[in-house]
Amino acid sequence: MSADRGVYLTEFDIHVGYTHIKNPIALAPMAGITNIDFVRDHAMSAGLAVIGGYNLDDATNEAAKSINERRRAEFVTPEPIKHLRGELDCLKGMDDHPTIALNVRSTEITPLMEAALLAKEYGAILEIDCHCRQPEMTDIGVGEPLLQDLQKLGSIISKIKKTEVVLSVKTRSGIVDDRELAVAIEEAGADMIHIDAMEPGFGADYNAIKAVRNATGLFIIGNNSVTDFRSAKDMFGYGADMVSLARAVPKIPGVIDDLVRSVTTFQKQTGWYNAPKHICSGGDDRALTFCCLPVKRCAIQRVLRRYGLTPQEFADLKVELSRGTPLELGDNTCFGTLIWCCKLTKPCFMRDAVLDQIGISGVEYMKLKKRLSEGILERLRNSQSQLP
Repeated sequence: MSADRGVYLTEFDIHVGYTHIKNPIALAPMAGITNIDFVRDHAMSAGLAVIGGYNLDDATNEAAKSINERRRAEFVTPEPIKHLRGELDCLKGMDDHPTIALNVRSTEITPLMEAALLAKEYGAILEIDCHCRQPEMTDIGVGEPLLQDLQKLGSIISKIKKTEVVLSVKTRSGIVDDRELAVAIEEAGADMIHIDAMEPGFGADYNAIKAVRNATGLFIIGNNSVTDFRSAKDMFGYGADMVSLARAVPKIPGVIDDLVRSVTTFQKQTGWYNAPKHICSGGDDRALTFCCLPVKRCAIQRVLRRYGLTPQEFADLKVELSRGTPLELGDNTCFGTLIWCCKLTKPCFMRDAVLDQIGISGVEYMKLKKRLSEGILERLRNSQSQLP
């Protein structure tokens, strides 16, 4: 995680900067649909509700009117800041409501700065819409065109971050190099990236999530084709910190409530709701914590080469970072220590017998593995940053 952005996770006590997010399920923005009334009707149990997209200047509002004329929903807000303040005021007096993010567009920087200050005032998040592909919007340079102009996008992000608002960027995968885009967004100062990970004709593009997870410390919201816990778990397994739902919400009654219940149960059972898939199953680099001793040809070798690490150096690193923890124990496991054992959801009678013997629960084991994962990646990334 990106410690310098103030991002950390403990149970479902999720914090990004000054915001507290109660669980990793989010409502994604749908133009002309997701406002506070929609949140009240469909998403009060969500951890995050992204409302909008809202149009902040004359150009985007005129574009929204044109889109409405061809019977596609858009919000038209001639007094945008007043309108957004009214939306946020509706939360006063509500108990246990989700954290709110404002998804916004503007051809000018001043309205974005004003929206950022408003969001910060209410403890909300601002989200820049780099996702919209309606021609009326793209023709004036907002939405998806920002993905293809990283210098402009970076400038917008860095200016907005001067307000100290918690900032998200809504993107669409496969438009430009996903890794390069995410790195640019992080370097400009954003806190979060909300990825519509779409693979036309195939559903969600999990590799896009994985690429961003391996390249950055951004807080990742994964979006696309999430309709139940199985699809959410897949998105988590490739590196998403949170998943968001859009069209499924009005179509499947109670889908957000069901997902919150399922992921909460899974967290209680395993201690790491978004634990990565194993490296050999295509998981992201966090899964190095679950890899066995690298003594044979397998997928881990490619990952180690990418970091310029030999198998022996990797083995020494895991041993060093686990020293003094219960992971050192486990004479009866495959490699004589829990350091090399797999994730809890993969059945293993030898690992489980050791956990019973030493009095460590599966949840505690997974939390130790999560801590080891964070230590491994911090060390590897620091080493890379010091290379000439």
